Amino acid sequence: MPVALIALSTVPVLAGTARLSELARGAPITPANARFLASAGPVVLHIVAASIYSLLGAVQFSAGLRRRSHRWHRASGRVVVVAGVLAALSGLWMTQRYPWPAGDGRLLYSERLVFGTAMLVSLVLAVLAIRSRHFAAHGRWMIRAYAIGLGAGTQVFTHIPWFLLAHDAPGEGPRALMMGAGWAINVVVAEWAIHRIGQRSRTHGVPKERLSIQTRDR
Repeated sequence: MPVALIALSTVPVLAGTARLSELARGAPITPANARFLASAGPVVLHIVAASIYSLLGAVQFSAGLRRRSHRWHRASGRVVVVAGVLAALSGLWMTQRYPWPAGDGRLLYSERLVFGTAMLVSLVLAVLAIRSRHFAAHGRWMIRAYAIGLGAGTQVFTHIPWFLLAHDAPGEGPRALMMGAGWAINVVVAEWAIHRIGQRSRTHGVPKERLSIQTRDR
């Protein structure tokens, strides 16, 4: 699972790294990068935080690593939560303050607000759950938050059919549909995974409060 999630994160992480390189070397201003060059701070924070969140968050799904090092899991989990909150907040800030590039529209703007807010709320609920020692709820909310945060990886694949079949950039409608599909697919998979974990827990007689990617032995 961690290997698959890291692989899914690779393209957006590499794209973010390329964007950071572009900002660092002072690339020529184009319609695609003008908003980032005019205000680089938020996008730099978003790229760094989202990269840490997606890569380190993937490792949290290693059951073997959690069993071997609960202390590492707790420490890295705190980093993941902070990175996720920063990624969500910076993403929402950019949605509100950056000019819309060509191809964006009201529907995509709304999707970014909905999923960015959902990710932030999920992280907050995960923290509140773990502070109350509700391990099962903590695990469920972290899975949901991570699935939304990894939407950029799935969106690479939802765009592939368009670029294979079309000869121009997508308009507002198709772009919003493909971007929304990436988030929606991840949310559906996350809920399926949560359901499967619950079924496995009930089948093996594991108490419900232990249903989590966390453990009580921390």
